[in-house]
Amino acid sequence: MSTERSLLFVPGDRPERFGKALATGADLVVIDLEDAVLPAAKHAARDHIANWLAGEGSDKVAIRINGTDTEWSSDDLALATSSPRIAAVMLPKAEKTTTVEAVAARLRRGQGLIALVETPAGYVERLNIARARGISRIAFGSVDFCAETGIGTMGDELNPIRTELVIASAAAGLPAPIEGVTLQVKDPEILAQDVARARRLGFGGKLCIHPSQVVEVNEGFSPSSDELDWARRVLDAASTQGAVVVDGKLVDKPVINRARQLLAATD
Repeated sequence: MSTERSLLFVPGDRPERFGKALATGADLVVIDLEDAVLPAAKHAARDHIANWLAGEGSDKVAIRINGTDTEWSSDDLALATSSPRIAAVMLPKAEKTTTVEAVAARLRRGQGLIALVETPAGYVERLNIARARGISRIAFGSVDFCAETGIGTMGDELNPIRTELVIASAAAGLPAPIEGVTLQVKDPEILAQDVARARRLGFGGKLCIHPSQVVEVNEGFSPSSDELDWARRVLDAASTQGAVVVDGKLVDKPVINRARQLLAATD
């Protein structure tokens, strides 16, 4: 299953940044052909990506294509499926199951599909999108979502939306979804708060727009030493007969499963 914690965007028309983005330690580098590239530069950006993949390249790369309602989408998909080094495709403005499945049908075997839910229409269809054939994960496009709904900030006002995306992902058997970006790239305190909130709500990773955000995101979505210690004590206690208590709380099957998940995240 897809368990990337940090997904770092890099513009598709800035090939000199591709290698630098990988060097940050991001779990996945998302080379962007959509919002970060002006219309006149779309073709050149695809050429840059193709040339880089033929040379240096990496298998820790995804490509965010342009929406399926644009003139660039088909060529973007052709590029995104041309190399085994491209681990995943990110689909912007996912709103319909049929669209998601049509994109998934063009992917290589084993290639992931990350659906960006970033519009009211996509939110309304969240469970159907999560259950679409071929999808590997959902990501929250919080900036676009706020712009389209008129919600003023990307703070706690969006928590009901975030929670529903977590629930939809869980109901569909997907990994925990990916939280949206933090726009304040020079304020580590705000980033830390955003990461902590996302993890509390059940997200498993976060979109990054600056290399400086990667380390905080990776650490924030990894089990802490205290959590790992707790998980080991739970499993040790569970190996005995009968009901057991750890830290004053009864250890039952859901608690044991959570402990195993935490330890598995470090493998």
